[in-house]
Amino acid sequence: MKKNDSNELIIANRKIAFQHQEKENRAAELIIANKELVFQNEEKENRAAELVIANKELIFQNEEKENRAAELIIANKELAFQNEEKENRAAELIIANKELAFQNEEKENRAAELIIANKELAFQNEEKEKRAEELIIANRELKNAEDDIRKLNDELEQKVVERTAQLESVNKELESFSYSVSHDLRAPIRAINGYTRILVEDYADKFDTDGVKILQSIINNSKKMGELIDDLLAFSKLGRKQVTVSEIDMTDLLDRVQEELSFEDYENIPEFNIGTLPNAIGDKSLIKQVWINLISNAVKYSKHKIKTSIEIGAYKKDNLVVYYIKDGGAGFDMQYYDKLFGVFQRLHSQEEFEGTGIGLAIVQKIVHRHNGTVWAESELNEGSCFYFSLLSVNH
Repeated sequence: MKKNDSNELIIANRKIAFQHQEKENRAAELIIANKELVFQNEEKENRAAELVIANKELIFQNEEKENRAAELIIANKELAFQNEEKENRAAELIIANKELAFQNEEKENRAAELIIANKELAFQNEEKEKRAEELIIANRELKNAEDDIRKLNDELEQKVVERTAQLESVNKELESFSYSVSHDLRAPIRAINGYTRILVEDYADKFDTDGVKILQSIINNSKKMGELIDDLLAFSKLGRKQVTVSEIDMTDLLDRVQEELSFEDYENIPEFNIGTLPNAIGDKSLIKQVWINLISNAVKYSKHKIKTSIEIGAYKKDNLVVYYIKDGGAGFDMQYYDKLFGVFQRLHSQEEFEGTGIGLAIVQKIVHRHNGTVWAESELNEGSCFYFSLLSVNH
């Protein structure tokens, strides 16, 4: 396009030059004509006819000159327009050159980035190869470790079988020992209790008041010893008893526990406030023992109060049902809480509240065998609240 414009400009310039030459020629001709006119004027009379012809020719040449002048104006305008277009094309060419330079710079930047990226890719490939080699080594080590673990598992399974057999043997021996201890201890305790009662009944008149008190103390302590042996046997049997779980109608079970409670004439008959008790999953006979122990404790530790009031309720938490038994009895100091569920651990004296100190340990063991939790909150002389959780029916 630019080459065509240049060619057109060259042609126009040549045309203008030609027109200038023509104009000069016409000017020269006009000079000759003027000379001729002067000559003709001198020869006026003789050249009158020629003068008329010459004037006509001059008029024609003037018209041609004006036409050429108009053409020249048009040609100048065209030349000016072409020059302006040429300048515009030059400006566009400058802009295009700058854009081309910018693009070249961008290409160089991209090329530099591509070189860096290629180096990074090469480094990453090298790293991947190293990681692949490390992975191969790790897989070999893992396979060796798996082989070692397999061997250890085989050895462990064999040891478990051996330990299980040993444990079963020990449990059988322990059961036999517990039965033997129970039988052997009960016999002398019954004898002590029996002979002491004979002394009280047949020879009471031969003892003074202190002697009778001592004999009665022997009877009471032998009775407590028998209860302690029974509780210990019950506690040891819990570890061997098979837990058979099913849905427990907790309201019905609590009604049965209440029916089995017995009270002396001089004791306060407790007032029970029982809320809604959702059903739970567990061993009915074992959970019944939990209720018996906790309610018995609530009654026992409230016996010195004017009125015995026991609140029983429950609430759901996640997939568990949490049951609670709250009393307004003696309570205990929470700083000794860690001793609460231990065997033979008591937070009150034997003289103040009787018991063997195994009841709460039995409760904890039963609840733990159900994968539940048991805990308590208390304030001294203000009462206690015991909680235990069991798996909900709709878990």
